[in-house]
Amino acid sequence: MRLLNDTLEKIKEPDYSLIKAVQRKLDNLTKPKGSLGRLEEIAKQIVVITGNLKPKLKNKVIFVMAGDHGVAEEGVSAYPKEVTYQMVYNFIKGGAAINVLANFVGARIVLVDMGIAVDLKTHPKLIIKKIGYGTKNIAKEPAMSKKEAIASIEAGIEVFESEYNKGMDIVGLGEMGIANTTASSAIASAITGESIEDIAGRGTGVDDKGLSKKIEVIKKALKVNNPLAGDGLDVLAKVGGFEIGGLVGVILSASAKKIPIVIDGFITTAAALIAYTIKPQVKEFMIASHCSKEKGHKLMLKYLGLIPLLDFDMRLGEGTGAALGISISEASIKILTEMATFSEAKVSKASIEKSTIDKN
Repeated sequence: MRLLNDTLEKIKEPDYSLIKAVQRKLDNLTKPKGSLGRLEEIAKQIVVITGNLKPKLKNKVIFVMAGDHGVAEEGVSAYPKEVTYQMVYNFIKGGAAINVLANFVGARIVLVDMGIAVDLKTHPKLIIKKIGYGTKNIAKEPAMSKKEAIASIEAGIEVFESEYNKGMDIVGLGEMGIANTTASSAIASAITGESIEDIAGRGTGVDDKGLSKKIEVIKKALKVNNPLAGDGLDVLAKVGGFEIGGLVGVILSASAKKIPIVIDGFITTAAALIAYTIKPQVKEFMIASHCSKEKGHKLMLKYLGLIPLLDFDMRLGEGTGAALGISISEASIKILTEMATFSEAKVSKASIEKSTIDKN
């Protein structure tokens, strides 16, 4: 618990004193004022997060946390739980979508076994932080003990801090775990107060019958465990997952280090909800990459007050949306730091814009 508490103490509000300076710089670039919309907003956010008027996003890291879920035995997924470890081996071999997109944006993947139900072969591309061999079935009992919940978060913090020393300018979040949309739906409903019917989606692609069953399982899990909405640790322990706990640790640690965090889809946003419940200031360090096709993701983002960059009907997870979000974030910083100002380019400003800028 000491590592978690120490990390929480280091999380402070970002420094907003640079807002005027970065706005002035953006307004003096060779373009109509505000014409690059969200790109300008993201650039300002990253400057505020990092406390640097000329940030560089050279070192990009995507943390992919993996873990199994006992609730898979309820038949809530279209795939068997063996797919969790099989996909992890696929990540190691470089054959998954996240590998392709991470390579595309120049990000390195940090792959972590947080609680896969089998022992995996040791490999240089895999970090073992196994808290247990999958969580327990939340339809019958708590997913894990409070001690295990804390251990999962602290494991995420440890992984982050180890990787931080190798260089890190922006973080993406990803995951793998069969049935983790069921756990994430329970987390989302518990924290936001939204109904299961409005939150739960098809996950890996269950049919109408499967979705109805999934909804009933989640309702049962919430009734059996009664997680406390305002207590992130309680929610994680009762209906969460080991990989979700690991992601919470990454979010907390990145916030403490003033690193921008690009969240992915439904599961990583569930981790963001828990982190936010534990330490509300972490929201200021988050960038929502996209709105998942998962039904409740929009409601989760709304609760956090985050506006997604993309809406591509994606629902894969793995960090695929985060990779694209990192690419857009890097583009925003390149606009800020590489684009010429009016004076540098010897381009005349519009008279209205010039007078406004001069007054500021």
